[in-house]
Amino acid sequence: MTSRSTVHSTFVIEREFAAPAPRVFAAWSDESQKRRWFACHDDWSMLEYRLDFRVGGRELNAQARPDGVVHRFEARYFDIIPDERIVYAYAMRIGDANISVSLVTVELERRRAKTAMTFTEQVVFLDGPGDVDERREGTEVGLTRLAAQLDALE
Repeated sequence: MTSRSTVHSTFVIEREFAAPAPRVFAAWSDESQKRRWFACHDDWSMLEYRLDFRVGGRELNAQARPDGVVHRFEARYFDIIPDERIVYAYAMRIGDANISVSLVTVELERRRAKTAMTFTEQVVFLDGPGDVDERREGTEVGLTRLAAQLDALE
């Protein structure tokens, strides 16, 4: 019999980007830009990526690890205020297993030519795999890639 469990957690990441809010927002909302920074593993193969960035729109990111195991991120957008706020929910799957479901709020605050971002994730891990430290670490890697991409656009 399979052991079932749920573990709930919340984490917050605050970052300041040396780019104005419209550029940071575009990095989240433009498919070609987001596709470049969103993956956190350079050695994984992109299988499929789609972004329909609008309220009610969906995002899909499917990647294969070097051993062939597929990781899927499937999101739906619930609230979008250009240059200010993005709210979405997403599920993560590894192979056939649904490992987590999250609600994310991304808040952008203009600070002259810079942007302060607050990323808040409320997550429930399902049936064992994954933990909040691992999720935070993966998110930090992605946000570091976002910062590098924004710096490269200057």
